[in-house]
Order: sequence, then structure tokens, then C-alpha cells
Amino acid sequence: MPGPLAPRIAGGTLVGEHLAVLRDARTPISQFRRTAMALTWLVLAEALQDLTAQAGTVETPLATAHVTRMARRLTVVPVLRAGLVMLEPALAMLPEGTRVGFLGMARDETTHRPHVYLERVPEDLSGEDVILLDVMIATGGSAADALAEIRKHDPASMRLAGLIAAPEGLAHLASRHPDVQVTVAAVDERLNEMAFIVPGLGDAGDRMYAP
Repeated sequence: MPGPLAPRIAGGTLVGEHLAVLRDARTPISQFRRTAMALTWLVLAEALQDLTAQAGTVETPLATAHVTRMARRLTVVPVLRAGLVMLEPALAMLPEGTRVGFLGMARDETTHRPHVYLERVPEDLSGEDVILLDVMIATGGSAADALAEIRKHDPASMRLAGLIAAPEGLAHLASRHPDVQVTVAAVDERLNEMAFIVPGLGDAGDRMYAP
């Protein structure tokens, strides 16, 4: 059996710039939201670079061109509520026909364990690629449970894209879903006693939509 997939880290100066803005406690809500969307573009470009492809042709105004197309339809599933900020850039960069599902995950503030309060995922995902969008991968519990829900629909493959992760969350995901490729912009130091990522950027949902 192959081991779990190593996480991918989106890099570069632009990634660093956007992360600096998101981490800054002085960043206002509107700028935080715009910056999270911009960073999502860069993370998704890394996460989706090796989708299964197939060759084809199209007619340009001058001649026939040989092209590469996606071989399978993609379904995007944001984890509510923070994951919604990643949905718009995802749909803007993906082809027509991309489907969207939604998973609502809430965290018990005492146990830090997630539970599903809403699921709107296409019933039949067989033969499709699915990418889960989850801004913060802290304990990894919400993302792992969300992937388990998606797996019930028999997708061809699953991926997870986020902005920031903790080592503990990545380890948890690797233990439960070793076949899922995780892509983020940064892996931070640790979780604190409240299961928040340190240094992190605080509560992403609150900073995007206000508490």
C-alpha cells in the first residue's frame, strides 16, 4: 500500500503577500475577503494542475488546433461558511458544466469535534473529480468528515484545497484519507489549547463575514 500523499504548498511572492494581509489583525473585513479570494486562485492553480486530461481539437478562425481538455467533470464543494469565499474564484477559473455541492460543518466549542448540519452534494459523483474547499485545516476533523460524506457518492477522485493548515490537521487527514491530495498556501506551527491555528489568522469566518 502506498503511503499518504504529501501536502502541496502553493508558493511565490504573491502567495506571501496575500498571506501577510490575511494574517494582519488590522485588515478590514472587505479587504480580508478580497485577499482570501485572490489567494484561492493561486492555491487552486496548484491543486488542479494535474487533473486527468484528454487530447482534442478545436477550430480557430484560421485552422484546426490540437488542445488538451479535462477528461472528467469537476464538482466543487465548499465547507460552510468560510469556504464560500473560495467558491467564486473556483467557478471563475473552471469550465462550464462544473457542479457545486455544499457541506455545512459546525464545531463544538467544548469538544472541538465537528458535526454535519447541512449536506447538498450531487447524488452520483461516479466518474467525476471533486475538490473540497476549506479555508482553515486546524484539527482536520471537519475536512475529514466532509471527505467521508463525499466519498459516499463514489467520486473518481477527491482533492482538498485550503489556505492555512496545522500539522496536526494534516496528520489527521493523512490517517483517514491517505489518497486525498491536500494543497494549501501555508503550514503553520501548531494548534493552541482552543484548537486554533498558531500563528494563523484568527477565525476566518468571523473575519470575512463578521461574528
